[in-house]
Amino acid sequence: MGSMDSVQAQSRQAEVTGRLRSKRWAKVKVNYELYLFLLPTVLYFGIFHYVPMYGVQIAFKNFLAVKGIWDSPWVGFQHFERFFNSYQAVAVIKNTVVLGLYDLAVKFPVPIVLALLLNQIVSTRYKKFIQTVTYAPHFISTVVLVGMVYLFLSPRTGLVNRLLGLFGLDSIFFMGEAVYVKSVYVFSGLWQEAGWAMIIYLAALTSINSELHEAAVVDGASKFKRIVHIDLPGIMPTIMILLILNLGNFMSIGFEKIFLLQNPLNVESAEIIQTYVYKVGFLGADFSYSAAIGLFNSVINCFLLVMANYMAKKFSETSLW
Repeated sequence: MGSMDSVQAQSRQAEVTGRLRSKRWAKVKVNYELYLFLLPTVLYFGIFHYVPMYGVQIAFKNFLAVKGIWDSPWVGFQHFERFFNSYQAVAVIKNTVVLGLYDLAVKFPVPIVLALLLNQIVSTRYKKFIQTVTYAPHFISTVVLVGMVYLFLSPRTGLVNRLLGLFGLDSIFFMGEAVYVKSVYVFSGLWQEAGWAMIIYLAALTSINSELHEAAVVDGASKFKRIVHIDLPGIMPTIMILLILNLGNFMSIGFEKIFLLQNPLNVESAEIIQTYVYKVGFLGADFSYSAAIGLFNSVINCFLLVMANYMAKKFSETSLW
């Protein structure tokens, strides 16, 4: 009797599963255009982000090109131990963390403030002009931007040092002193990306019900109070999502600009994990060692992303999952 009941239960479960699958396929057929639009994105991430993860195993091997990834000898955590025992590890990790914190503290809140202020401008023409001026630098290439930085900060002919001379101050060799390179990186990036990042917050502000502002004006609320009590809470979900994503890329500062800003005089402050991986991996051809360092960097980013999402979900209603 018990075996018969078990067979019947399994058959009912199989029938329910079959119905669910048929319903799913029916939804896919009805909305097939949406899935076709999604397909290129899925293929992109699958081919260029997930398939290459197969090669991550060389971080635990002594990679030999003649043997390939699979047949190279396994060495475990030897490359990780080598990195953490090296004299560069502390300096490289410290520079990456300090630059990441500096970059996040400066570049994350500024677009929010710009969006809140620009949203208060009544003139549509003036608002569009400000938007264009602020996000136009985004389209300047990194190489050109660094060239502009060197030009403006030149100790002899640079605009900044000429202005300092007008006030009787000595010329400063900004790119030749390690103490300035982080500020140059952060504020040049702020000038280039603040306007572009502002667009997302402006789009979020347009979704706020205008009747809330009308009611606040009737009650005598000032513009500042309307920003604090209406606009800011209205875009808070967007702020939280972008903050989580920024924390998920906290250790991935970027390679091109900081590498181009480096020189023998400031490298002690400008050497980060990405540039170090490039030098030991591609220039030094030590692929397994560089893969181990890159994997360590990615694990930290993943941990920060999960923790940021957990904290956001715990203290607010907004999270990625």
